[in-house]
Amino acid sequence: MRDTEAAKRCLVSALASGANREQIANMLFCAATDHRYLDVGHTLDFINKALEALDAVDWQAAESILPSLIPGLANADRMEESNSWRYPVDLVAILDLAFEQLPTVLSQGKPRQETWSNGDELVPVLLGEDPQAIADSLLDALQSGCTPEQLASIVTYAAALRVARFNTNNDFGDWNSAHHPFTFANAVHQALRRVPTVELLKAVFDAAMSVYLNRFLNVPPARLPQRKDTVENPEELLIQLPDLLNRQQQVNQTGQLVANYLYSGGSPEKLMAILLKMMLRENRDFHVIQEIEAAFRQYSLLGKTEPGIHILVAASRYLAAHSPTMRSQAQTYQITQRLHQGDRLFEQEG
Repeated sequence: MRDTEAAKRCLVSALASGANREQIANMLFCAATDHRYLDVGHTLDFINKALEALDAVDWQAAESILPSLIPGLANADRMEESNSWRYPVDLVAILDLAFEQLPTVLSQGKPRQETWSNGDELVPVLLGEDPQAIADSLLDALQSGCTPEQLASIVTYAAALRVARFNTNNDFGDWNSAHHPFTFANAVHQALRRVPTVELLKAVFDAAMSVYLNRFLNVPPARLPQRKDTVENPEELLIQLPDLLNRQQQVNQTGQLVANYLYSGGSPEKLMAILLKMMLRENRDFHVIQEIEAAFRQYSLLGKTEPGIHILVAASRYLAAHSPTMRSQAQTYQITQRLHQGDRLFEQEG
C-alpha cells in the first residue's frame, strides 16, 4: 500500500459504513503487519496509541483522527527492503517459513494453553545469536501451549532487557536502537490484547528479530542489579533520585537505585510517580515518553516480579541517559499558565 489517498478513502468508507471498533482496529493492524517492522516499529505503535486515545473519549472524532495514521502506513520504511534484515542472514526468509507454520502450531497448542509455563527458558534464546533458533523457539512455545499474548509479553521483556543491560560505552545514539524494539513489542502486546489475530502474532516474531539485531548493544552486558542489594529504609533512596538525575550520565547508578528501592519493599506507585515527574521536568522528546509509558504499561501487567522490576530499571536507565536537559519547556508551560490567568507578561516601565 503506497497510495495514501486511496487508503484514506478505504478507512473512511469503513467507518461511515458502520464497521465496529474491533473491525477498524483489525484493519489497521493488518496493514501495519503486512510488511516487516514498519518504520522501526513507530507505525504500529502510533496505531495502538491512537486507538487507546479514542478509547478514552469513547471514539469521538474517529473519522478525523484515524485517517491521520495512513501516511505513516503508506510511506513507512519496510524492513524486508533493508540490508540488515537480508544480510548476512536473511531474516525475512526465516520469518516467512515460520509464518507458514503458525496455523498448525496454534491448533496443536490450543489444548495445552492452561498449563504452559516455560517463559524463563525462552528469554535466553531470544537474547541469543541464532535467529533461526529464535524463530523455532517461538513456534515451539506456541505449539506447547503458550498463548499469543504470553509470547508477546515474553518478547517485550527480552526487548526491555536490551535497555536494562545497555552498555554505556556504546554510542549515545544507540540508546534508540535498544529503545525501538521495546516500544514496538509493547505496542504489539497491547494490540494482541485488543484483537488477537494471526497477523498481529507475526509482529511478535518481527519484534523478536529486532531484539536479535541489537545483540551487539549488550557486549558486554551491563550488570543487572541484584536482589541482595537492599536497604532498611527505601524511602531515603527515593529522595536521592531527583538529585541523581540532575547529573549527566548517571545511568548505572539510577538503575541500581531503582532496583534497590523495589527490592527493599519500596512502593512501585511512588517510584513511578517520581519517575514521571522527573521526565516532565526535562525537555523530553517523544522517545522518552514512549519508553516511560511502555514500561509503566508492562509493569501494570507484571507487577513486582523480577521481569517487572527489570523493566522499571530499563526505563529509569533510559531516562537517566537523557537527563538533565536545558529544561526550557517548563518556561513555556509557565507562560501558558500566566496567560490563562490573565496575567500581563510584558509591561512598559515608567
